[in-house]
Amino acid sequence: MREQIDWKQELLDSANFNGKQEKILKHGPKSLTDSWILGALYTRWKKLKGIREQPVPDCSSSFQEWNKNVDDVEKCQS
Repeated sequence: MREQIDWKQELLDSANFNGKQEKILKHGPKSLTDSWILGALYTRWKKLKGIREQPVPDCSSSFQEWNKNVDDVEKCQS
């Protein structure tokens, strides 16, 4: 089982914050802007810990590419 990490407490112990940031870390977000601040604080914690996420692969393609692939398959089947 994975160990739960209290990233909020780790962050509070490792740095100084203004009153609003500290309140959000201790009591959670109460508004949309608080949620944005919490997300930024989480990103800050990950950066301090050296945690890097894998980049999301680019899975996009255009209709022209898809159409060309369909044409190529049809040519092979003929």
